[in-house]
Amino acid sequence: MSLVPKECVENFYSSDFYRNPESLKEYLHPESQLFWNSSGGFHKLNFREIFEMSRELAKSFESLRADVSHLLSEDNMVTIRFTYYARTMENPEEELPMAHFISIWEIKDGKMYKGHQISQQADDSPENLDSFIPNNL
Repeated sequence: MSLVPKECVENFYSSDFYRNPESLKEYLHPESQLFWNSSGGFHKLNFREIFEMSRELAKSFESLRADVSHLLSEDNMVTIRFTYYARTMENPEEELPMAHFISIWEIKDGKMYKGHQISQQADDSPENLDSFIPNNL
């Protein structure tokens, strides 16, 4: 499957990859790397490590949903800004904002190849969440 860059990134973040890690092969280049600055520190992940992290997500979350506010592309580069909302196994009735992300992906051979991502724990104040209202899709 070879998608245009913007579609590749959008489809990945709207997929259920965490429930079906095998689907990562549709979106991530086999030599993919993710350089991630989080509130917990810096992480450099390759395809295998992203795959394993996805398997762990399925053990913790009943559902995981990306609410995308920005999706921009130029040539083979795509930037996405979103909030992950999660329903935990312990409390599947309540969906809570988990974290805010901005990711920049280089697309190679129709797949996500090199990503630079920054995230921070979600602040569920109305003012903060309103700043993530989709406005540039």
